[in-house]
Amino acid sequence: MRRRTFLKQALAAFMAPGSFRGSQALAARPITRGPKFHWYGYYDKLEFSPDNRYVLGVEVDFEDRVPGPNDAVKVGMVDLQDNDRWIELGESRAWSWQQGPMLQWLPGSHSEILYNDREDDQFVARIVDVKTGKRRTLPSSIYTISPDGAWALTTDFARLRPETRYAPGREIDLGVAPADSGIWRIDMKTGARKLIISFEDVLKIPSPHCRWGRYLLHWLSHMQIAPDGSRFVFVHRWRDKDDRQILCTRFFSANADGSDLFLSSQILSASHYAWRDPRTLLVWSWNPTHGEKFYLWEDKTDRISVFAPEVMTRNGHITYLRENRWILSDTYPDRDRNQHLYLYNVETGKAYSLGRYYTPPKYTGPVRCDLHPRASRDGRMVVFDSPHGGNGRQMYLVDVSSIVG
Repeated sequence: MRRRTFLKQALAAFMAPGSFRGSQALAARPITRGPKFHWYGYYDKLEFSPDNRYVLGVEVDFEDRVPGPNDAVKVGMVDLQDNDRWIELGESRAWSWQQGPMLQWLPGSHSEILYNDREDDQFVARIVDVKTGKRRTLPSSIYTISPDGAWALTTDFARLRPETRYAPGREIDLGVAPADSGIWRIDMKTGARKLIISFEDVLKIPSPHCRWGRYLLHWLSHMQIAPDGSRFVFVHRWRDKDDRQILCTRFFSANADGSDLFLSSQILSASHYAWRDPRTLLVWSWNPTHGEKFYLWEDKTDRISVFAPEVMTRNGHITYLRENRWILSDTYPDRDRNQHLYLYNVETGKAYSLGRYYTPPKYTGPVRCDLHPRASRDGRMVVFDSPHGGNGRQMYLVDVSSIVG
């Protein structure tokens, strides 16, 4: 009996999203509707316009397979002040279910957006002024943009995992770790592109925790730039050629120009992370001290500390809000296939449930629909993707002003 009770308690602790279980959820209203499907994708982009009136998103008429090179999505935005009216802005043939076409508002601009697309077999980026309709094209895809909007980073989207890669327009030989691939820096005005970190740079740095063989496929991704633009972080991963599993993950940081490359010896399996300040990141990872938890890590050092281990107990997509006083996060589906959405108060250590949302079993693997919560510029509204409403994946809005003040 004692063993059975212990197992029940352990399972409950694992499946619950933290100490906020049982707290009152807030109402979430759909801001997109069927019959077509709408979502945004990754959580670390600017989805809300500077005045918080418009919310970017994409639209498609299928959601049950990995996209091919000729599958297009409509790019648009929702007008929150006009009955959630959908405004079409363009079209993209370079996208994935997890990250969309990397659609986002350009930092520092009041009216320009950016999204990836393709021209023949080349990935490009479109910049569109939503007020004037003026358009221009950069001869490179974009992964993440610097806080001042002056430069960006990208990677080889054809090398990534099925849920994030772009289908190439023709058969290509990816190679194990080609010398002319890695992470590029792009000038946002001229479109000039330079390889600043190659696979050669990364592979010559040994790791005591990981080994790789000659038949493994490597890729670099999840670049995030520090709030002051001085450095960025990324993960180095590799898998077998059959795409069966990720075999290892290494966590790196570097200067904005790719120099001063640093491999963390403490962040051993980085998953999701966010910069707290120009020196510190919050990272979900594994470490011998506490196992899989969120850790605060100081860049270019071995100093880490476990973060909210009794409250933020599960992996999620995290964002700091309102001068770092709050953390917005979600969870993956629990045993009942509910995904939890919550806010964590950094000062008090208390978490507040924003709701739990059921995701049907068909949303798994490359076509899964993570909540990927994104906040308005003032941190008072949250938008997330979810299929819980019975209309396929759609975007939902939660007003969190009653919590964050």
